[in-house]
Amino acid sequence: MTTPPTVTSLTEKQTARRQRVIEAAFALAEEGGYEAVQMRDVAARADVALGTVYRYFSSKDQLLAAAWTHWRGQLERRLHGQPLQGDTRAERVLDFLMRATRPLERRPQLAEALLKSFTSPDTHAAGYQREVASWMTRIVLDALDGLPTDDQQDIREVLGHVWYSVLLAWVNARIDVDRMHSLLETSCRLLLDGRG
Repeated sequence: MTTPPTVTSLTEKQTARRQRVIEAAFALAEEGGYEAVQMRDVAARADVALGTVYRYFSSKDQLLAAAWTHWRGQLERRLHGQPLQGDTRAERVLDFLMRATRPLERRPQLAEALLKSFTSPDTHAAGYQREVASWMTRIVLDALDGLPTDDQQDIREVLGHVWYSVLLAWVNARIDVDRMHSLLETSCRLLLDGRG
């Protein structure tokens, strides 16, 4: 299996085709979840040859991990223009977590597909998985301003694990949306109350 080319090495037309492939996978995941994303169906939806899909993504998990990176980028751009709301650090961080969670709540099939790709052992997906895992660092940074650097890092890591865990529990129908929100709020309060 060959390693797919890096995004920076692609021509403008190749970048556009690659983007169509990601958008097709995203749409299929939104319609039917993880199992609905089959490479042949992705190719048909994107109007490209099956070989083209494999040129850019060696597996479904790599493709879905890239789709999550794409979704995360869109969310990050939206959040950039809207400062986090709240009078305390806990409230501002919770505001971020809720803004990140609600779009997935409206698309449970998509959430299930993205979460499954995040747990894949596929080595080609690992780079995208790391990128998704690091997104909270950049966005929550302002809300944690003033805390010692080591504390900020620990808090971000713990919140990332909590967020992922409660989403996974919700996707697997072990908790409902209200409980998910409650656990996110509790985690912010326990980690950040008393820190300003």
